[in-house]
Amino acid sequence: MNTPPHVTIREVALRDGLQIEAPIPLSAKLELLAAIAATGVREVEATAFVSPSKVPALADAPELAAALADYPDIEFSALVASPNGAHRAIAAGFRSVEYVVSATDGHSRANVGRSSAEAATQIADIVAIAHDAGVTVEVIISTSWDCPFDGPTPPHRVLDIVDAACKFGADRLAIADTIGTATPGRVTELVEMVAPRVGTRPMGAHFHNTRGSGLASAWAAVSAGVTRLDASVGGLGGCPFAPGASGNIATEDLVYLLRDSGVSVDIDLHAAIEAARVARGVVGHELPSALLRAGDRNLG
Repeated sequence: MNTPPHVTIREVALRDGLQIEAPIPLSAKLELLAAIAATGVREVEATAFVSPSKVPALADAPELAAALADYPDIEFSALVASPNGAHRAIAAGFRSVEYVVSATDGHSRANVGRSSAEAATQIADIVAIAHDAGVTVEVIISTSWDCPFDGPTPPHRVLDIVDAACKFGADRLAIADTIGTATPGRVTELVEMVAPRVGTRPMGAHFHNTRGSGLASAWAAVSAGVTRLDASVGGLGGCPFAPGASGNIATEDLVYLLRDSGVSVDIDLHAAIEAARVARGVVGHELPSALLRAGDRNLG
């Protein structure tokens, strides 16, 4: 095992968490943002600059961006799906963007209307746009393990995108279990293939708990040396372009796991549980978080 002493958790409820929900008012998003900020989190994926007709829940990205200056201690990022999206995110004030490339053609065409190879060629343009503005770029490889359209993802498809991202100068890399099918052994195998190619770049992972193995997969990734994980308060989330994809791993559940395993994080567990309660309130339905239901084992 190569378990790091500290893991950075990026909170993704405001983007990945809300993207499959019915649109909620900006005021409700700001209420959720305030609760998330109170957890001590250092990085937050705030929104996405994508087609509002495809993802109406995130159509207010510029308006939300205007409120982020109230939290100067948090690094906010935005997801983009094209060079135009990168321009829009930078114009809105973001200093970090994420570009998602699907490792499979079926999901890539459903998500962005292009093949995986075509999407990968745009890494160069997005990195150039961002770096010219002093903005960092993370390339996230979705459907890294399985695709709802194409089935199991051959590892070489993930590795080809990793190589392209490194060649074109991406600042960070992450692999994503978009539909929640990964299991610990498969996670370890892929991380061990990807890590040598990433080199000194920070490497992250993104898991969904659709089939109940999200936390186990996250721990496998950390044990293999991954130092960055995405999570969403309450377990909000899913992909609107991947049938059957449901909630992200819950931030509070992940904090509980890492804390009790001797891995430090920046997030306060009790504040994260409270943020999950706020998330439940703003979306108006129950959420899958275990800690939201059961609470911390430490009662004091």
